Amino acid sequence: MRMKKFINRPENIVPELLEGLALAFPDKVRLTGSNLIARAVPKSKDKVALVTLGGSGHEPGLSGFVGEGMLDASVAGEIFAAPGAPRVLEAIKLVHGDAGVLLVVLNHAGDVLSANITMDMAKREGLNVKMILTHEDISSGPKDQPEERRGLVGFLPVYKVAGAAAEQGRTLDQCLQIAQRMEQNMRTLAVAVSTATHPSTGQPIFELGDDEMEIGMGQHGEAGTGRMKLKTADETAEIMLEMLLADLEAKVGEELLVIVNGAGATTLMELLILFRRVSQVLKAKKIKLARAKVGEFITTQEQAGIQMMIARLDAELTGLWDAPCDTPYFVVR
Repeated sequence: MRMKKFINRPENIVPELLEGLALAFPDKVRLTGSNLIARAVPKSKDKVALVTLGGSGHEPGLSGFVGEGMLDASVAGEIFAAPGAPRVLEAIKLVHGDAGVLLVVLNHAGDVLSANITMDMAKREGLNVKMILTHEDISSGPKDQPEERRGLVGFLPVYKVAGAAAEQGRTLDQCLQIAQRMEQNMRTLAVAVSTATHPSTGQPIFELGDDEMEIGMGQHGEAGTGRMKLKTADETAEIMLEMLLADLEAKVGEELLVIVNGAGATTLMELLILFRRVSQVLKAKKIKLARAKVGEFITTQEQAGIQMMIARLDAELTGLWDAPCDTPYFVVR
């Protein structure tokens, strides 16, 4: 099937999309330096800054969450590719202040390689930087080897709670500890029902039959835990939620945050029908649905499918989740 996308020259996709983001939200973000997205109004240098990095093609993630209460800067790579370490270091130096910088990285090989090189460079320059990896995809590694698990939409609550803690003036160590507690208490599982095309080449990123779905599909078409015949919304929600609850070892009476994220082509209608069943199952299990978000937070072009994330909350994490923020694609008043 021929690709249909509103683009100009393929080599200009990333700079043009970043320029468009900054022009669309001039009160929240600005384009600066080597195509870095930063807060329009910089945070006070006596507060911890948050920086992230990752490939483009997944909008609004990750640059869509730069702004008050969340990220201070985002370093976007080329389509589905990690940015180079020099640009990440540039972003860190841009926002670095007396309180230091927390670098939040999704666990994908290219991103981690770039981040590790950046950390070495930052150390040599005497910068106060600490890093956290998000790796909550239960399909990509065993529970006792979290380092094997990929980072998916779980980046969002990590940005949110760590960003809120930073706005409150907490130290770098405290922000890291909060981010780690959020990260350790969240789990994500994805399902795909159709592929996406690479916007630069027009090539499909994986193959899937018209009557098939794959549980555990990765952000870039990485193989999941199993291919099966397409299920109904309720059946799919039940399969995914049961796997997530078992891995998190969620118990009666606990409070959960649930995120249902659309992969790009799945409609809001479908997301809400799936979320309805999630809510019903949690109620039947006497597990409290404390907070929820349904929508598109990280996508893969026109891939159809969802990422379902659950996270165990405590009083402090709930308060940080509820704290004000103002970014292009996530606002809390």
